Amino acid sequence: MRKQASKDTGVELAVRRLLHAAGLRYRVEYPVPGMARRRLDVAFTRAKVAVLIDGCFWHGCPRHATQPKANAEWWRAKLDRNMARDRETTDHLTALGWTVLRFWEHEDPVEVAARVRATVERRLGGRAGEREAWGD
Repeated sequence: MRKQASKDTGVELAVRRLLHAAGLRYRVEYPVPGMARRRLDVAFTRAKVAVLIDGCFWHGCPRHATQPKANAEWWRAKLDRNMARDRETTDHLTALGWTVLRFWEHEDPVEVAARVRATVERRLGGRAGEREAWGD
């Protein structure tokens, strides 16, 4: 499992390239405010938009998740904890006024980037390309 990428996956990099090409500036691996050891894949701090791209196996994708046969009980508990942590993080950020966008790793990066851009622009009043997304 050490070889499994936890950040900078191919999908994350593709989405980030598209967002950057669209003129959006963002933070990468940004700490979740008020929650230790949790990070956002992409964060637009001024707009308060959190982007998380979840792996199908690790986060329980309804279309692609698999159940390991070896040590099945341990894995089921592990994956259930991951999904509970995802819900807790989303609820925490929402309570702080953030918009949380979660995507699956199998989703098309072009569509993901378009949805992120639209959300950031809506939150910033249409000024997303003006480097407004930088602030803290």
